[in-house]
Amino acid sequence: MNIKSTIDYYNTNAGEFAKGTKNVDFAHMQNRFLDKLTRKASILDFGCGSGRDTKYFLEQGYTVEAIDGSKELCKLASEYTGTNVKNMLFQELNEIEKYDGIWACSSILHLPYNELEYVMQKMATALKKQGIIYISFKYGTHEGERNGRYFIDMTEETFAKFIEKIPQLSIEEQWVTTDVRPGRGEEQWLNLILRKR
Repeated sequence: MNIKSTIDYYNTNAGEFAKGTKNVDFAHMQNRFLDKLTRKASILDFGCGSGRDTKYFLEQGYTVEAIDGSKELCKLASEYTGTNVKNMLFQELNEIEKYDGIWACSSILHLPYNELEYVMQKMATALKKQGIIYISFKYGTHEGERNGRYFIDMTEETFAKFIEKIPQLSIEEQWVTTDVRPGRGEEQWLNLILRKR
């Protein structure tokens, strides 16, 4: 199971996935992130999926760039948000101190452990000093295929150990939530806000 298989899954199921996520009320989480940013801050929506969060951030007056690895999701998200969503892999991020905030909502959890470290180093580099990152993982210790996609799950303990490898970033907040999508309430998520030193 590799990254290409996960992208293939999203290309094949883009319409259904976008429909199931774009109308989910996520304002509580989005605002928790925005409260840590100044007005007009620049945000990278890193793996934007349906474009739900990009649209919300744009409506609140922020400067937003959005990327996704799935060409089909990029088309749907561009249409939904009215902005050009760039088709790109996480590993291709090469910006230096460009963003005030990076929003990676249930996106980088599709990377294998070694790739995750590499990508998070790149995210730290792309962030301005004192910038923030929001990330979320399914709660647990599973790593591997689930429902046609690759996942790495995290707990507070496993993530604390992982983040030691990226000294530029520290955990500012972490909390566990249940899934907000209908019929998925038994699933738990680990949410984190990281800050660049």
